[in-house]
Amino acid sequence: MSAAPDIVFHASGLTKVYRMGDVEVQALRGVDLELRRGEFVVLLGPSGSGKSTLLNILGGLDVPSDGHVYYEDHDLTVADERALTLFRRDHVGFVFQFYNLIPSLSARENVAIVTEIARAPMTPERALELVGLAHRMDHFPAQLSGGEQQRIAIARAIAKRPSVLLCDEPTGALDSATGVKVLEALERINAETGTTTVVITHNADIASMAHRVLYLADGRIVREQTNATRKRAADLRW
Repeated sequence: MSAAPDIVFHASGLTKVYRMGDVEVQALRGVDLELRRGEFVVLLGPSGSGKSTLLNILGGLDVPSDGHVYYEDHDLTVADERALTLFRRDHVGFVFQFYNLIPSLSARENVAIVTEIARAPMTPERALELVGLAHRMDHFPAQLSGGEQQRIAIARAIAKRPSVLLCDEPTGALDSATGVKVLEALERINAETGTTTVVITHNADIASMAHRVLYLADGRIVREQTNATRKRAADLRW
């Protein structure tokens, strides 16, 4: 399959079934989607709607039970584990609800873990500047607030210059004011680097800052919305 130049991901018929003993859980039920270069996309839906499963398949952390997902011209569905590992290393940045920073390393050193293995990274200092924490680069996680730690995690994810940044509930453990700071960092990265950014949330207010919103329910995309006017992260409240 030859992807259009602006299509980063193309997925068709994605199904995911988890089997636990005699019980089958159908997490995805025939999902089709395209993600375009430079987009900011929000996946919105209740717990159990399939958001995280879809994100994990796009990021090469999981494989579908059926269907295909292409990253540009590469069919990830038929890739072996080594190819998926290289795909994750070279093209995808991940941000999760919990920061997973190494307590004994400074902010700069936490980011450098990635820059030391990436092919063409930005410097840790530049990554920290993009998230507004250049002045905190020598602080350790215990000296940082939850929001600052999450922004360090974002800096770590984007320091390798990924094509795609996949964020699973990045503000889920934060209060509104702190969460907005994290969203401002994601907004700036998307605008300045052109990194395709996908954010999972159950918070409908965050959807107003996206180019597109995909609504999931019961393992399906049930609605898509394009925002003609986007809100700035600084103007969000919940």
